[in-house]
Amino acid sequence: MNDYNQPYVLVFGASVVDIIGFSSAKYRSYDSTPGNIKITFGGVCRNIAENMARVGVNTKFISILGDDEKGRSMLEHSKVMGYDMSESLILEKGTTPTYMAILDEYGEMVSAIADMKSVDEMTFEFIDSKREIIENSQYTFLDADNPTNLEYILESFKGKTKFILDPISAAKAKNIRHLIKHFHTIKPNRHEAEVLAGFKIKTDEDLRKAVDYFLDLGVKNVFISLDEDGIYYSNGLEYGKIKANNAIVKNVTGAGDSFVAGLGYGYMNNMDIVKTIKFSVAMSIITISHEETIHPKMCYEYVNKYMDEINWTEIVY
Repeated sequence: MNDYNQPYVLVFGASVVDIIGFSSAKYRSYDSTPGNIKITFGGVCRNIAENMARVGVNTKFISILGDDEKGRSMLEHSKVMGYDMSESLILEKGTTPTYMAILDEYGEMVSAIADMKSVDEMTFEFIDSKREIIENSQYTFLDADNPTNLEYILESFKGKTKFILDPISAAKAKNIRHLIKHFHTIKPNRHEAEVLAGFKIKTDEDLRKAVDYFLDLGVKNVFISLDEDGIYYSNGLEYGKIKANNAIVKNVTGAGDSFVAGLGYGYMNNMDIVKTIKFSVAMSIITISHEETIHPKMCYEYVNKYMDEINWTEIVY
C-alpha cells in the first residue's frame, strides 16, 4: 500500500509467535503435565505497532514472516487491528519466528525453544527496496535486535525520518552504543542507560548526567524508565520525573512496548512532553493490569479516561 498522503509512523523489526505452556499440576520432566497452552503474537516491535494502531496512530510495520500458517494468521490479525504489514518480507518455505516455553506450577520457565533463524534473512537489498516508505515516515521505531541492519538503516536514512529506539536489553544496548547519536528519541531502562552512557546510575544526579550525555550526542528526547519509580525525562529544556502511584500489577511483560507506543501517539498529535509521558505511562499501566501482553481493551478513549484517574507525582528539576 503506497498511500503516503496520510502522515504515518513506521515500525521496523521482528514479529514472534509465542507458544506458552502453563502447568496446572506439578511439573514433571520427561512426562506430560496437565495444563493449558496459549498462543499469542509478540515481539517488541510488533507489540509497539499494535498498541499504536489501537490508539489510532496510522502505523506501517515492516517485519519478517514465514510463508506458513502462523505468518498468514499474523497478517490477518494485523488487518483486524489496523496496522499495515503489507510491506513485510515473506520468506518462501521459511518459518515465522516462534518462541515456545513451558512454565511450571509456580510460573517459572523450565524449558524453552526459540526458532528465530528467519530474523537473519533481512538483507540490505530488502531495506533499500523500502526506501520510499522509510523516507516518508514521520517517525521510525527500531530496536537493538540486529546491530548490523540497525546501523545500515540509520546511516542510509539519516535526516529523512526521526528515529526512535527501544534498546530491549542491556546486553543488546552494549552492541549499539556507538549509534545513539542517530536517534531523535531513546527509551532505555536504568540498566540499558548505564550501558549506553558508560557509568552506573544510582542517584538523580547520575540520571541527569546520563541524560545530558545523550543530549550532547544529539538525541532530542530522553525517557529513562525507572520501573515503579516512574520516568525520568528531558528534552534539553525541561528535566523531570513523573510517576503513577496507584498501579495494579498482573503482568509486567509489554509495559515498555506500550509506553513506546504512547510516545508515538504523543508525537503524532503534537502533545507537549509532560502530556506525552502521561499518555504513555497510562498505556503501560493499563497493560500491566492484565494478564495479556496487550490489553484487549486498549484504545484511545480507554487511555484518555485512565489518564485522568491516575494519581500522579510530578517533580520538575
